[in-house]
Amino acid sequence: MSKLSKDDILRMAEEKEVEFIRLQFVDILGIIKNVAITIEQLPEALDGKIMFDGSSIEGFTRIHESDMYLKPDYDTFVVFPWETSGGHTARMMCDIYTPQGEPFVGCPRSTLKKVMTEAEELGYEMFAGPEPEFFLFEKDKEGNPTTKTHDKGGYFDLSPVDLGGDARRDTVLALKKMGFEVEAAHHEVAPGQHEIDFKYTDVLRTADNIATFKFVTKIIAMQHGLHATFMPKPIYGESGSGMHVHQSLYKNGENAFYDAEDEFGLSEIAYYYIGGLLKHAKATAAILNPTINSYKRLVPGYEAPVYISWSTQNRSALVRVPSARGNATRLELRNPDPAANPYLATAVMLKAGLDGIKNKIDPGEQTTDNIYEMSYQQRKSHGITSLPSTIMEAVGYLKEDELIKQTLGEHIFNHIVEAKKIEWSIYKKQVHTWEIDQYLTTY
Repeated sequence: MSKLSKDDILRMAEEKEVEFIRLQFVDILGIIKNVAITIEQLPEALDGKIMFDGSSIEGFTRIHESDMYLKPDYDTFVVFPWETSGGHTARMMCDIYTPQGEPFVGCPRSTLKKVMTEAEELGYEMFAGPEPEFFLFEKDKEGNPTTKTHDKGGYFDLSPVDLGGDARRDTVLALKKMGFEVEAAHHEVAPGQHEIDFKYTDVLRTADNIATFKFVTKIIAMQHGLHATFMPKPIYGESGSGMHVHQSLYKNGENAFYDAEDEFGLSEIAYYYIGGLLKHAKATAAILNPTINSYKRLVPGYEAPVYISWSTQNRSALVRVPSARGNATRLELRNPDPAANPYLATAVMLKAGLDGIKNKIDPGEQTTDNIYEMSYQQRKSHGITSLPSTIMEAVGYLKEDELIKQTLGEHIFNHIVEAKKIEWSIYKKQVHTWEIDQYLTTY
C-alpha cells in the first residue's frame, strides 16, 4: 500500500512547480530508461495509462507484442534538485505491465517483488544497504570520456589531492535533497575512484535507490565536466569498483539474524542464509557480475573476493559478517559490482538466502586465515572453491542452477544468456591493445 496518494502527488507537483516527469525503469541489462511526460499528462500517468514501445527496449518484447504500460510507484515521487529550462523535473520508478493488465515477465522490478512476496509468506522482510563505487574521469577536447583520472588521491584522501571532492560533495547534496540518507562518502583506493554509501532500507527501495544514484551521479559529473562510470575495472593495475551489499532479514520487527546466545551473535537463520548465498554463488555471479569486464576485477590482489567462503573477520572471504550486533546484525556479500541490475541482483541474493533457510543449508566453518595467501591444496582441504573466472563460465553455472533460473523466469533468463553469448562472441573477435603491444614487434 502506497504511503502517498494520487492527490498527494498532484499537490506536491503543483507546489514544487514541476513541469516534466521522468517515468523511469530499468531494462533486463540494468540500464535505466525514461519516458518523459509533461505535467499535463501526470494524472493519466498516475492511473497507469502511459504506454511505450517495448520492442525498442533490450529484452522486452517482440515487435508484434510491443505495447507496454508504465505503472508508477507513488512513493518514489521525488523532484530532482536541479532546474532545467522550463521548470523542475520529477521522477517516479515504474513497474511494466502488459495491455492485459498483468505484470510483464521481463520487468526486473516485478521479478524482485515476487521474491519479496515469497519472503513475506515466510514472515521475513529483507533490508539491504549497498556500497557502490565509481570512477570519475576527465573528458577530451571533443567531450568524449577518457580513462585519465582527475586526481592522484587514495583511500580517504581529501582536497587538494582529491580533486573529485567537489563532484562527490555535490552528488551527496543532490541525493540528500532527494530524500536519500547518505551514510558515508569518500575517496577510494584507486586514483579517481569514489564511494558513496546510503542507508540500509527495505530491499525494493534499495534497488530503486541504486538505479537513481547511478543516474544522479552521472548528471552531477557532467556538470563538473567529468564522466562518471560504474564499469567494474576501467584501469589495469588499479582496484576495480565493487558494490558490497549488506543484507539482513527482519521478522516481527526484530532482526532475524541476531542471537545473543550464539558464539558469534548469529542466529540459525543467519547461518542458513549464508549457506544459501555460498551454495548459489557461482550461478548468481552471472547476475551480480554481469559483464566481461566484471571478471577483470575478481582476481587476487585487489581486495575483491575470489573464493567462496564466509568469515566474521576476514575481508578476503566472499561473505563477511560485520561486527555490529543486535538490530544492526547483517551479512555483507562482497562480489557484486555496480554494473549489476539492482533489481535482479537483490532478487537472486534474497532467493539464495531463502533457499538456505528453507533447506537448512550449513555454510560450514568460517575461514579466519587470509585466503589469498593459501595454496591451492590448503584451499582444497578447507573446501574453498572459486568464483567463475569469466562471464561465460558464470553463465554455465547459471544454466545449471534451476532455483536461480526460476527466480529470473524464462524470459529474463533466456535474454540474459543470449546477450552474454553475443557479447562474448564480439569480444573474442576483437584485436585488443595488449595483443598489439605483445606481438606486433615480436613476430
